[in-house]
Amino acid sequence: MKPIRYMHLDVFAASPGGGNHLGVVTDARGWSDADMQRYARWTDLVETTFLLPPGDPKASYRVRIFTPEKEIAFAGHPSVGSAHAVLECGLADPRNGVLWQECGAGVLPIRVEGNGTRRVLMLQSPAAHVVKTGLRAHPLLAATLDSIGLGKLPPALVDGGRRWWLAECVDEASLRAWTPDHSAIGALAVASGSMGLCAFARSNHPDYQLVVRAFPSGVGIVEDPASGAANGLIAAYIAHAEPDGPLSRGYAVSQGREMGHDAMLIAHIMDGTIWIGGRTNTVIDGTLHWDARE
Repeated sequence: MKPIRYMHLDVFAASPGGGNHLGVVTDARGWSDADMQRYARWTDLVETTFLLPPGDPKASYRVRIFTPEKEIAFAGHPSVGSAHAVLECGLADPRNGVLWQECGAGVLPIRVEGNGTRRVLMLQSPAAHVVKTGLRAHPLLAATLDSIGLGKLPPALVDGGRRWWLAECVDEASLRAWTPDHSAIGALAVASGSMGLCAFARSNHPDYQLVVRAFPSGVGIVEDPASGAANGLIAAYIAHAEPDGPLSRGYAVSQGREMGHDAMLIAHIMDGTIWIGGRTNTVIDGTLHWDARE
């Protein structure tokens, strides 16, 4: 099999090594579903993506996203990182400042802001809706949140591309120090068909206005260092619950410090549309030698 350019990326990083890992196979033409799954299992990254020519004439490129266990329709940091790889490899050019990504969730726009190392990519999150709110929204929810003080907004189950339980915590210090019951989060995730729990707290820090911790026990992950899709749901919930509030037009997010990372995500809220993004660093840019035949 001919060598293929392969990139290992650091997505949503506030500092080097602070973001979320992503592997990108930049040309997956000729790879079967089984080939992609086998390689994603071998990398053992949370997600590995595979770039292909678009099938939809509106799209700039097509991406398929795999965890080590299965293909998923959509995820935030794999989408932003894949767009970074597309630009770095010259696979597509923005049209009026926008790349159009074809994935399992449809054709989604990604705004390209700036150039070089200061380039920011902003993904339009899929439309979201609040399914239910309150501590009584699920029989397992109150016990899952029993060890943390809650904030202004009630806990909520929100669906949009992915389904997450969201919980505002009383303050940044409490959230950063929290040791959640991961078995309880896992049980809640399984019982409700969700990714798990994403907790957030407001902050007075000059560099960010929200702190986020994501626990996607529903897919077997203890904690995620940088969560694009989950942050899109938080932004949608805030826009729904506080349309005139101080965060209603957007904010910056700090995530991952509790697990040794340092991620920074940006949320823009414009006319009810949610954009989530940040910067991506290329850590490894090399050649993949892999036999894509079983």
